[in-house]
Amino acid sequence: MTTEHALTVPSPREAGCPFDVPRPYRQAAEEGPVVKAATLSGGECWMITRHEEVHAVLGDRRFSADALLPNFPLMTEELRKMVAESRKSTPEIDEQEHIRRRRMLTAEFKGKRVEALRPQIQSMVDGILDGMIADGGPVDLVSRFALPVPAAVICLLLGVPFEDHQFFKDRARQMLDFRVGPEAMMKARIELTEYMNKLTAEKQQQPDEALISTLLTKGELATDEVAGTALLLLLGGLETTSSMLSLSTLALLQHPEQLAQLRADSSLIKGAVEELLRYLTVVQNGLARVALEDVEIGGQLIKAGDGVLCMLSIANRDETVYPGGHELDLQRGARTHLSFGFGIHQCVGQTLARAELQIALETLLRRLPELRLTVPVEELRFRDSLGFYGVEELPVDW
Repeated sequence: MTTEHALTVPSPREAGCPFDVPRPYRQAAEEGPVVKAATLSGGECWMITRHEEVHAVLGDRRFSADALLPNFPLMTEELRKMVAESRKSTPEIDEQEHIRRRRMLTAEFKGKRVEALRPQIQSMVDGILDGMIADGGPVDLVSRFALPVPAAVICLLLGVPFEDHQFFKDRARQMLDFRVGPEAMMKARIELTEYMNKLTAEKQQQPDEALISTLLTKGELATDEVAGTALLLLLGGLETTSSMLSLSTLALLQHPEQLAQLRADSSLIKGAVEELLRYLTVVQNGLARVALEDVEIGGQLIKAGDGVLCMLSIANRDETVYPGGHELDLQRGARTHLSFGFGIHQCVGQTLARAELQIALETLLRRLPELRLTVPVEELRFRDSLGFYGVEELPVDW
């Protein structure tokens, strides 16, 4: 495969609407469902741009999510070394073992169990807002609300002492921030791993009713495997939910007619969250895979060993599935979006993430009816460096 044009992933954003997908991605979708592209690390890959084809790739086990395979997109040599180093303490598991562990976790994230957590999540959200309101505005909504809410929920879920949340919040952000370099990222991972190992050992001696103790009690995983699973849940649920909370608030403030609909009828919140997940798609630069054998997708032969990027951000705006998909419409039926992925690697905590977003957004809008930005949207700083699209700070008052 050779790349004959300048399409690269990730692609820079232009000035303008912060919710627009980068223009090169939109142009790639116009070329077809499978398009040649180059990565900034110097590699080549196929971009999958449409909903049907992305869905097909993510659900096809002939495409691997193993980041150490040759041609895995977006993987620089430094990151490859970091992943390889991490594997020494967390050995790769085969597909059947992966499926078994997913089933074990899925049982812990079933709808009824998440529903039972809603009163506690509501209490946490109210408590965080109480402190923010008592201190008075203006505030940065990211540091005062969008980050503390998922951090508090992670503490509740895993059984992490809340007084430690700043430690793991800082380390998790550093571990995912490509700007700090591979050595700092690896240092953060080591510190988080040591913390989780220590916490898991303590739970063996003094169990509680949270997830780490539950997994230990079942006895199906070794102590270090439970610690590794807890770390993955921490990393998977913190920054993504934080980014969604801050971006969703901004999107609603920038769409006052949509915001008015939601405030007038709070029963719209579940559908609104699905539409915001679709419209914002914080995983902007795609989910990476490598073909294990020759596969035809969208009329294009993808050969064994070729890297593939499933462009969720573009697929979630596919006009054949979502007419007017580049616009926000809170009453759209958007449950078929791909923001949590699809197949055996889709987000195991998506039910919990939905509950967090529903509770946090509904409560924020209800309790702060005069919520507003204190700076022009053009002055906000956005980031892709954590692997997720988000806003650095969101200055607001009420």
